[in-house]
Amino acid sequence: VETQIIHIGTKPIIGCIDCKKCVQSGYCVFDKDPVNECIDLGKEADGLVVGSPVYYAAPNGALCSFLDRMFYCKSKFFAYKPGAAVVNCRRGGASAAFDRLNKYFTISNMPVVSSQYWNSTHGFTPEEVKQDLEGMQTMRTLGKNMAWLMKCIEYAKDVHPHPQKEPQIMTNFIR
Repeated sequence: VETQIIHIGTKPIIGCIDCKKCVQSGYCVFDKDPVNECIDLGKEADGLVVGSPVYYAAPNGALCSFLDRMFYCKSKFFAYKPGAAVVNCRRGGASAAFDRLNKYFTISNMPVVSSQYWNSTHGFTPEEVKQDLEGMQTMRTLGKNMAWLMKCIEYAKDVHPHPQKEPQIMTNFIR
């Protein structure tokens, strides 16, 4: 299994404005950050792992803006590719951040890859994270599970194709 790490950087990421231009083009109209590049990488990838530090019991805000734009009206490109969220916090908020990131996968027909516990580590610095032995074991298990699931999907693709997608029904609860 080959991997590629993409850092979104420290520059501001514009949030989605629901312009729906990406419905026609498959790309976001904002092109001054790596969102469109990552859409292309995601189309080619066999799986996706998204990681974030935890700030205020949530993933990094720039990452959420990034993922909102990456997945909005483009989730068809990621369907049936395994996805996994990974979070790190100093002390608390990991489960809320983990839940938020997993929602991008669950609304995109992506199998969510699990581990032996929530995919989180604890520590304020990389050295402290390495001392989180349970967290490190959870990450190793996640990596093995991700590789296994991607290989299973590749092996079975000709024998058991992806389920046929029904036309989407969207309900507006305001009548």
